[in-house]
Amino acid sequence: MKKAEKILFVDNLTTELKSAKSLVLINYTGLSVKSQQELKRRLKDVGSKMLVVKNTLLKRASEKAQIDKGVLTDEVLSGQTALVISEDDPISFIQVLGKFAKENDVPKMKVGIIDRLFLDYEALAKLSTLPGRDTLLSQLLGSLISPSYGLVTTLNGNLQKFLYILKEVNIHG
Repeated sequence: MKKAEKILFVDNLTTELKSAKSLVLINYTGLSVKSQQELKRRLKDVGSKMLVVKNTLLKRASEKAQIDKGVLTDEVLSGQTALVISEDDPISFIQVLGKFAKENDVPKMKVGIIDRLFLDYEALAKLSTLPGRDTLLSQLLGSLISPSYGLVTTLNGNLQKFLYILKEVNIHG
């Protein structure tokens, strides 16, 4: 890349970093071209994208985007690094990464920033195993409805017993 291209690339990457709701750095060592294309397709399906970036250019762009220097240390920015960015749902792409990594043993998640919160590998791994947003919402709804359903069932049972007693009194009385 020529110097002018690098400057333009860093400027574009800075814009991407500023507009991203969430981002995760991954080590894609060992990921074949075919697997890489499959991962990009899956990420695109959930509104995310993967960018293979030189570590030095990523560091410059992150400084311009005012990302904390403690996040993108030299240790994190070592090896083959790709950046996965989401401008929509901050979690679904992490689940895609986790599932893909489980199937293929690569890529390895390094660190991430989700809604301006820094997450290390362990936190990202836990997020990747959570059920999807819709499943979590339905579980929450079920938990909220369960007590009222139980109350209605109990009250309905007492009402049925009361009606049975009234019928018995009416028949025998």
